[in-house]
Formats: sequence, C-alpha cells, structure tokens
Amino acid sequence: QVQLVESGGGLVQPGGSLRLSCAASRSIFSLVPMGWYRQAPGKQRELVAAITGGGRTNYVDSVKGRFTISRDNAKNTVHLQMNSLKPEDTAVYYCYADLSTSRYWGQGTQVTVSS
Repeated sequence: QVQLVESGGGLVQPGGSLRLSCAASRSIFSLVPMGWYRQAPGKQRELVAAITGGGRTNYVDSVKGRFTISRDNAKNTVHLQMNSLKPEDTAVYYCYADLSTSRYWGQGTQVTVSS
C-alpha cells in the first residue's frame, strides 16, 4: 500500500512561517518527482511547488521567494518551507508523488493565514 502522509499545517498570522512535510511509505519515492498542490475554497487546485528526483525545483509565481521545496531522500520525505505567509495562501495543501504512470496523493493539510 502506497501512502503519503502530510503534517505541519495549522493557523499562522500573516508574515509568519510554517513547514509542511510529506512522508512516503516506500523508499522508491526518493527517486521520483514530488510536489505540493493547494486548493482554496471555491478555487481550482493549483500546483505550488515541485521537485524532481534530482532536486530541480519549480514554483508558481505567487510563492517564488517565499516558499522553498526540498527533499530528504534518506527519509523519503519532501518539505515545503513557507515564509512570509499571506492570507491568500490559505488553502488545503496536498502532497503528490509521480511513480511510473500513476500519481499518488496525500490526504491534505489545512493552512490558514489569519490575524
């Protein structure tokens, strides 16, 4: 059974930081593309950040310079460091991993940015 387990969401004030983590249940995920999507109420799911097996990264323009995606292959984990958070970053964040022709998803973690 393949599982992606997310953690690290919560409530934070504008300008604050959170670190999301996504732990994969199988070591094979240390070699595959992974990343994070988010979905705000009433909006479509959007890709926030992605990282290849080799460590190349890509970000949506709205988070460049504020968010950093990284991976710890020894622990089969991907992190999303989110700094200078804004109310518009409020959403459910979903981790994904692409293995062969399949995409696997985590259960989602809520991030709320509010004063």
